[in-house]
Amino acid sequence: MLLGVVSSQLHLVPWILPTGLSVKNTCIKNPKFSQRGGSEFSKTLKFRVNRYFHTRGISKHANRSMVAKTALMLSLFLVPLILINLGVADTPWKLFLLYITSGLGMAGIGMGIMHDAIHGSYSRNRTVNRYLGYTMNLVGASSSVWRIQHNVLHHTYPNIDGADDDLNAPFFLRFSPNAKRYWLHRFQFLYAWFFYCLSTISWITTKDFVRLNRYKKMGFISRGKEFRKELLKLVLWKVAYYTFALVLPLIFVPLAPWIVVLAFIGMHLMTGVMISTVFQVAHIMPSLEFPLPDENAVISGDWALHQLATTTNFAPKSRLFSWLIGGLNYQVEHHLFPNICHVHYRQLSRIVAKTAREFDMPYHSHNTFGGAVWNHIKMLYSLGKENGVTDNLPTRIPS
Repeated sequence: MLLGVVSSQLHLVPWILPTGLSVKNTCIKNPKFSQRGGSEFSKTLKFRVNRYFHTRGISKHANRSMVAKTALMLSLFLVPLILINLGVADTPWKLFLLYITSGLGMAGIGMGIMHDAIHGSYSRNRTVNRYLGYTMNLVGASSSVWRIQHNVLHHTYPNIDGADDDLNAPFFLRFSPNAKRYWLHRFQFLYAWFFYCLSTISWITTKDFVRLNRYKKMGFISRGKEFRKELLKLVLWKVAYYTFALVLPLIFVPLAPWIVVLAFIGMHLMTGVMISTVFQVAHIMPSLEFPLPDENAVISGDWALHQLATTTNFAPKSRLFSWLIGGLNYQVEHHLFPNICHVHYRQLSRIVAKTAREFDMPYHSHNTFGGAVWNHIKMLYSLGKENGVTDNLPTRIPS
């Protein structure tokens, strides 16, 4: 169980601290990095990135393209649901088409709007970030829970068992060579995709409640008034989402209820596999490290080196793909600079790659998304086949 004080480590990346929650109550037994002051690589990279923005006179935050994308993704999510509730979907194919379109908007909101906003990178105005962060709640999840899970635990400690909450999977999934292996994991390269599909269904049902309670026990949310406030917000947002996205369609759509429910579930299955795959291929890969702290809870190196060793890019040359997934194909740049809006990552990737080469640091990247997915499948296979060893991975999955 994670205990202790996190603030001693988070000074390295102050922009990931959650806003609107009790930072003073943020307690975990966190690993520490052996180089706490930052390496020459970190200092050089930060200087070059700052110089890039200064010499061009541009903001690190959202530009007009980002604002246009925000309007588009919100419309893509909301307009189909409005049409459904107006009774436009009078045939199954219209209903499924509208729900699937809304699901695309949901994925766009998750990867391209709320993600930047909750990191504080969308705008220099905290109020703007806070309200755009609520788009996470708009699609049925919790921005408060996401801040802790993603900003604090994942971004500070990627691929560290017991600290990175993204590795905290159900027993039937094994995402780290340091996690306990069960016999059924040998098949996870096949069945994991089913559970990826269910990820957003988990978000809108049980996952947020389970994690909110766990984060209270860990000290991220104080017991009593603050917890009750967050729980009430969680319930009210979910009631609003279910009302708009499911209950009203059940009332106004002139089709059998089971068809409406099936279309609603279909929307989430598509959205879930899209979002899960994009996030999973950034870290659960054969080429990446899963370091463990020593007996003194120390990780060798500094925070920046750890990000490079545990994160990979994919499809860096595809501008359209990058636009659609909120720049999350530039995961290396995102992990090093989560306080910078994703619209700048393509340009920053050249600076990061060049600086990494100069300092003989790792810089992982896959040329295509398909190649990244294939390597993720190989990693899932290896984690099921091997007990803690990811060397000599198979070049193909046996039948």
